[in-house]
Amino acid sequence: MKKMEGRISRWWGRRTIFGLAALLLAAGTACLLLRPGPSVPTLAGPAQLRGTTVVIDAGHGGEDGGAVSPAGTVESGVNLEIALRLDTVLGLYGADTVLLRTEDISLHDPEAQTLREKKASDLRNRVERVEAIPNALLISIHQNTYTGSGRYHGAQVFYADAESSQPLARHTQEILRRALDPGNTRQAAKLPGAVYLMDHVTCPAILVECGFLSNAEEDALLRNPGYQTKLAAALASALLSPVPEEGA
Repeated sequence: MKKMEGRISRWWGRRTIFGLAALLLAAGTACLLLRPGPSVPTLAGPAQLRGTTVVIDAGHGGEDGGAVSPAGTVESGVNLEIALRLDTVLGLYGADTVLLRTEDISLHDPEAQTLREKKASDLRNRVERVEAIPNALLISIHQNTYTGSGRYHGAQVFYADAESSQPLARHTQEILRRALDPGNTRQAAKLPGAVYLMDHVTCPAILVECGFLSNAEEDALLRNPGYQTKLAAALASALLSPVPEEGA
């Protein structure tokens, strides 16, 4: 109860009346998404994550805003909104969570001066924080973009280590497709290049590109609090429901 009260207090303090409204919306959305049925798997509940701490990484932050949409949407802010909602939904089901950041800041050391130094320090510190948490499971939240075209859309889940993370990545991709975008044909995939955080953590880890900021329609959705909550509920569903065995 104290843990739940703490979560409610943090939300209330950050968003006043919106905090309570978002909390209730998250609960309602999660119940709908996690209801057993042909399109969404049966919810296993907190037992699915027993002994595991879900580390929620809202990508970028502070001077490093990440991608920016043509309309001016800054990725770091969207990442944080989804991360906060995911923390709330998982908390409603009793899961242990850690947010790497709870505000729009970089996690760099004070001695870092240039933007390059700050970004490098920020990433090293994120790795250290994840590695210090026993039995961690990392979900890193980001937004995609494609320079020169606004036609690409849809969430996609990536992983670095296939053995520990590919099944969860595929499961999460399927939940996102079923719950939010049935026409999305993207598949979970191994990261095509080096991503420092994902390459240096030793726990199971997935990186979720929730949508394309370069697509005007999806950009508008990603700015919408209700859609952010649906994204968070879908991600929670993926984490709280059994991951299908390979070939199942």
